[in-house]
Amino acid sequence: MIANTPVPAKSVPEPGRKTVYPAPFATVVRGRTKRKLGDFFGLTNFGVNLTTLAPGAASALFHAHTRQDEFIYVLDGTPTLLLGEEEFALAPGVCVGFKAGSGIAHQLVNRSPDTATYLEVGDRTPGDEVQYPRDDLKAILDSNGSWVLTHKDGTPY
Repeated sequence: MIANTPVPAKSVPEPGRKTVYPAPFATVVRGRTKRKLGDFFGLTNFGVNLTTLAPGAASALFHAHTRQDEFIYVLDGTPTLLLGEEEFALAPGVCVGFKAGSGIAHQLVNRSPDTATYLEVGDRTPGDEVQYPRDDLKAILDSNGSWVLTHKDGTPY
């Protein structure tokens, strides 16, 4: 369903599929829920997700995009941002952006005993590649908007 009237963000259903990551990487994001607000409204140029991390959950694998800019705005909780070699404690009202092509990897992890919720915004530039410096994984966004995941050497999972 594509909506064109205002709705409470938490009423947008969670997708049935929790992640595109293959095993064993899917376990990293266990405890993460995303409500794909952009998809709900039929947005095609950029995505918006209302994302919640349970204690111990991560937003994604440690990664960097070649063509996709990303933006995070923390609503609730205190997630930790891993950014390159640094770590930052985040809190409600804090925001951060990740410029495409910087090569600086990032990840949010929830090390607190409470849930953390944030808005995540990213564009949908075809041909985007995601680099995972700590994992044998590579992702490419194809022209249909689907992620193709392989080992770093290009062999499929």
